[in-house]
Amino acid sequence: MIQTRAVIISLQGKNALVESTQGGGCGNCDSENGCASGKLSQLFCSTPRRFLVRNDAAAPVGTLVEVTLPDGVLLHSALLMYLLPLVLLIFGAMTAVHWAHDASSSDAYSAIGGLTGLISGFMLVKYITARRRLSSVAQPVIL
Repeated sequence: MIQTRAVIISLQGKNALVESTQGGGCGNCDSENGCASGKLSQLFCSTPRRFLVRNDAAAPVGTLVEVTLPDGVLLHSALLMYLLPLVLLIFGAMTAVHWAHDASSSDAYSAIGGLTGLISGFMLVKYITARRRLSSVAQPVIL
């Protein structure tokens, strides 16, 4: 289960807008064994991170809370976002090559097919993630 500390900024119905109080990474930036990814994220992300989360605990504004995301949700989302467009890009390019009339036009067909597959993949990911947002399993929750 992925967890982070955050402060509730505002309430919006059953949801709360929270601002993360932790930097990125695992929190071992100052130790000798840390990779310093938190320092790197602070360098490129100067504004605090804000998230809209379910407020099942009915915590009021200003409360320091623990926000959790169920196991596997982040990995599933990353695989969906990266692999689906890649697979459709390759499939689109391979399919379009078969439609080419001669060898000289196969590169153009492959490029157009790959681009079509990639765009279709991103559109499909957008549709799937919009539907998953309605699912209570994929949403971060305040403990």
